[in-house]
Amino acid sequence: MPPPAPVLLLPSPPNPADHKECRNKEGLSESLVFDASVLNKYVSPIPSQFIWPDHEKPCLSPPELQVPPIDLTGFLSRDPVAMAKACSLVREACRSHGFFLVVNHGVDAGLIAQAHEFMDRFFGMKLCEKQKAQRKLGEHIGYASSFTGRFSSNLPWKETMSFRYFAAADDDQFVKRTVEEYFVDIMGEDFREFGNLYQEYCEAMSNLSLGIMELLGMSLGVGCNHFRDFFKENDSIMRLNYYPPCQNPDLVLGTGPHCDPTSLTILHQDQVGGLHVLANQTWHSVAPNPNAFVINIGDTFMALSNGIYKSCLHRAVVNKTSVRKSLAFFLCPRWDKVVRPPELLVSDENPRVYPDFKWPKLLEFTQRHYRADPGTLDAFSRWLQEKNI
Repeated sequence: MPPPAPVLLLPSPPNPADHKECRNKEGLSESLVFDASVLNKYVSPIPSQFIWPDHEKPCLSPPELQVPPIDLTGFLSRDPVAMAKACSLVREACRSHGFFLVVNHGVDAGLIAQAHEFMDRFFGMKLCEKQKAQRKLGEHIGYASSFTGRFSSNLPWKETMSFRYFAAADDDQFVKRTVEEYFVDIMGEDFREFGNLYQEYCEAMSNLSLGIMELLGMSLGVGCNHFRDFFKENDSIMRLNYYPPCQNPDLVLGTGPHCDPTSLTILHQDQVGGLHVLANQTWHSVAPNPNAFVINIGDTFMALSNGIYKSCLHRAVVNKTSVRKSLAFFLCPRWDKVVRPPELLVSDENPRVYPDFKWPKLLEFTQRHYRADPGTLDAFSRWLQEKNI
C-alpha cells in the first residue's frame, strides 16, 4: 500500500486500535486524513480547516430552481416542434446560468442504479484500501479525501474517486487504458467488474454528451454537427462523489462555489438533495430527479461559444444525517484539439473573448496553479498571455 499524500492532521480516535489495521509501513495512522468514519464518530468541534468564511457559508433551505426539463428524445427524433422547444429552453438557460435538465435521455435505469450501488462498495471500504488509488499531487485522477493534499483551508467535506475515459477510434494511437484496466491495475483483479461497469457507464455518458452537443450547436445556430464532431473523440473524466454527514452542516460545504473548467458536466444525483446553482444572483437548490440528468456548462464550452453560453456557478451542501452521492461525467476535448469558437459566433458585435488553448493546458492550470472558482477562465486567459503560450 502506498503511503498517504501530505494531509491535514485530525485528532486520532480515542481508541487507536480501531485503526491499527490501516497503518501504513511508516507507522502513520490513516486517522490523520479526512476519514468520514473518524470525523463522524470522534471529531468535535469541526476542524477550522473545514469551516468556510461567513459570506460563503451555506443557506441550507434556499428556494428551489424551477427549470423545465428538456425532452432529449424529442429533439433527437428531429421533430420540428420538439427541436424548436428544446433549443429555446437550452438557449435561455445557458445565456442565463448555464444549467438545465434532460429527460428521456435513453440511458438505462438499471445501469444508473448499478453505478450508484458500486459507489457504496468503494467508499464503504477501509481508508487504507481506498488509498491504493490515492491521487498524486498535481494529478486529476485517483482517490482524494477532501483534497487535503492540495489545500489547507476552505476544505470540502467529501471524498472523491476520479478516473479517465477515452473515446477514440480503435486504431488511434491516442487510446490508453480502459476504465476496467485502470481499476484492475490499481485495485486488483477483484475490481474488474467494478471497472467494467464504469466503462459501460462512461460510454453511455459519452454518447449522451454527443446528443447534448447537437442540441447546443443547434441552439447557437452553428448546426448539429459542429460540436458533436469536436467531441466525438474525447478524453473525459468520471468522478464519484461521496459527501458524508456532518454534525454542523451550516459551517461547511461539500463543494465550494465554482465553475467546472471542463466542457460539459452530466450529473446524476441520488435522492439526497444538496446541489445548489446560482441564478439571478441567488442560490437555488436543485431537487433530485431520478429520471433526469443535471447538465452544467463548463468553462471550456463557454470559450467554445465565445462567451455566449455561461459556465454554471454551483456548489454542494451536506446534512446531519444522510450520506449524499452523485455521479459526475466531465466531457473534455481530445488532448490535441484547439479550443476555438466557430467563425459564426465571432463578429464585430461579439469579438473574440478568450484566446485559443488546448484542454490539457487548462487542466494543468487548475491542478497546479489555481483553485477553480467563478473567475477561472479569465485568470487562465491572463496566465496564457503572460507566458505567451
